[in-house]
Amino acid sequence: MDKKNMCDNFKLVSVLVISILKMDEAEASLGTQQIPEASESLFSTIDIILLTLLIGGVAWWFLNKQKKKDVAATARSYSIQPTSMTLQTSSDSSFIKKLKTSGRSLVVFYGSQTGTGEEFAGRLAKEGVRYRMKGMVADPEECDMEELVNLKSIPNSLAVFCLATYGEGDPTDNAMEFYEWLQNGDADLSGLNYAVFGLGNKTYEHYNQVAIYVDKRLEELGATRVFDLGLGDDDANIEDDFITWKDKFWPAVCEHFGIESTGEDVSMRQYRLQEFKDEVPEKLYTGEMARLHSLKNQRPPFDAKNPFLAKILVNRELHKGNDRSCMHIEFDIEGSKMRYDAGDHVAVYPINDSELVEKIGNLTNTDLDTIFTLINTDEESSKKHPFPCPTTYRTALTHYLDITMNPRTHVLKELSEYCTDPAEKEKLKTMASTSPEGKALYQQWVNEDNRNIVHILEDMPSCKPKLDHLCELFPRLQPRYYSISSSPKLFPNTVHITAVVVEYKTPTGRHNKGVCTTWLALKKPAPGQEAPTAPIFIRKSQFRLPTKTQTPVIMIGPGTGLAPFRGFIQERHQAKEEGKVVGETVLYFGCRKKAEDFIYEEELLNYEKSGLLTLHLAFSRDQAHKVYVSHLLQKNSEEVWRIIGENNGHLYICGDAKSMAPEVRNIVMKIIQDKGQMTEQQASAYLKKMETQKRYSADVWS
Repeated sequence: MDKKNMCDNFKLVSVLVISILKMDEAEASLGTQQIPEASESLFSTIDIILLTLLIGGVAWWFLNKQKKKDVAATARSYSIQPTSMTLQTSSDSSFIKKLKTSGRSLVVFYGSQTGTGEEFAGRLAKEGVRYRMKGMVADPEECDMEELVNLKSIPNSLAVFCLATYGEGDPTDNAMEFYEWLQNGDADLSGLNYAVFGLGNKTYEHYNQVAIYVDKRLEELGATRVFDLGLGDDDANIEDDFITWKDKFWPAVCEHFGIESTGEDVSMRQYRLQEFKDEVPEKLYTGEMARLHSLKNQRPPFDAKNPFLAKILVNRELHKGNDRSCMHIEFDIEGSKMRYDAGDHVAVYPINDSELVEKIGNLTNTDLDTIFTLINTDEESSKKHPFPCPTTYRTALTHYLDITMNPRTHVLKELSEYCTDPAEKEKLKTMASTSPEGKALYQQWVNEDNRNIVHILEDMPSCKPKLDHLCELFPRLQPRYYSISSSPKLFPNTVHITAVVVEYKTPTGRHNKGVCTTWLALKKPAPGQEAPTAPIFIRKSQFRLPTKTQTPVIMIGPGTGLAPFRGFIQERHQAKEEGKVVGETVLYFGCRKKAEDFIYEEELLNYEKSGLLTLHLAFSRDQAHKVYVSHLLQKNSEEVWRIIGENNGHLYICGDAKSMAPEVRNIVMKIIQDKGQMTEQQASAYLKKMETQKRYSADVWS
């Protein structure tokens, strides 16, 4: 504090003290009317002491207050920094500004959960150059999407949306705000030119719901649809759906804007390479998702960009005496501050098989321990690197890139440029084309024969691509999601999963392995040794037990579809143990053979003996004719209707989305129709109402 401020404060203290003394004198004069002798005798002694204490106290109070102000002022000077960063981020969120400053007219937004939507957006933006439309890829979560109303200020501008549908017809996490803005707002989007391509899966009920809604809503708000909505089906061949749509999309764009294709082939690199030959950079990523050293220096909150390195406490086999493996794994989350509910999912970040990584290094003649970075050539892009950089090729192939998927057609096109054998070059070019012959060859040679990049390079020995180019082309390795098979009411500090190890032989005679399950299978804790670990985070779900324990439930979960119901049953059992009224708890479980793959058999039979659980079991191969849970549902139609129709019970399905879930849905519809004496239309409306009320829920995968 400076001298001037101190003098000012003491002056203020003096004024206050004089005021107080005057007040005391006034009070004393009133008091003397009642007790004159006492006031006179005490003034010279106690008043002086009190006055001294008062002056000292007031002075201390003011000085302390000033000190706090100084500290607060200092603190405020530091707190300004995040505000300025926020403002900077807000400025950066102006995609209109970026388009104008870089001379672009095409912006491609993506809503992506697994990376495919982002990949398609990048391909469209890159191809725009061929049609004199310089493009930019944009994440709606990082943009001020209200600026769409101003996109018309850029001549011949176009917004394309590559949007995936996720969960129960929901937008992806990064498109949620944009989706809600469209739902709740009434912006005037007249003058906005747009097109939408959706990414979905027909095995799910809400197929491409997000893209369908956005396409319709943009038109309602006055925007102009330049080309018809495209719908990609990941259950069939989403790559074929995309390139077929794209092949017609660009001519429509040319016609709308009165432009022509330059005819040039677009094969420019999006990232430039920098290798560190004789130096080690200060920052070197070794598998972290975002923050450097985040796997060593763990700090909550934990999420997709900051996973928790959980110890694996238990990894035991659930199958008995067959060639298939099903693991029960328990992750230790104590101290992570992560919370979960029965029905949630846990995401696991796996790493690729080291054998495949080594093969890629050998096939591309690359030293995998070379440190490198890939830098975006587009300075306006918010995505400076395709994955955390700098790193080594070994780390990139192990932690960051998906090297086991079937490469898409644009990758084959890039690979063809590295072939020295004309026949191999032509074959790759044909598969990358949109001709019927090319599409058929791609479907058979890549998809049906299940070739990954290693297989392609092995089968085309003249193809020697640069590894940094492959790293640019490969999609990101995604976390694998598993339904949690435990309840936090019993296991607050551990998360359990139930997973079948994926291994199979391809038509070319190769042995393919599931990335995550074969990696987890090796992580078995041993006495006296440090527990193995895996990076994980919790993803919340809408798959929930009814709030009232007395509400009856039916759970249908063959195979590992049992996983979330194990948590549900644990929770209902706990409630019963606490003396609560628990409604009927019915489980339909199925597997091949009781003696081999009846998982959690002892647990389930004990719950049945306790009177909590009603079990309906289908062992498909234990008799001459196959029996599935669907057959048992039909057989027990009266019980089903009594629970869901007469007692407002809940029905849950978990497992295969392609055949089991639709079949169960059809059977439930028929039961509602027959036992509820309804028409087909009424039964369908009843089932829809159950879904709206969260009384009919599905946690399914394909």
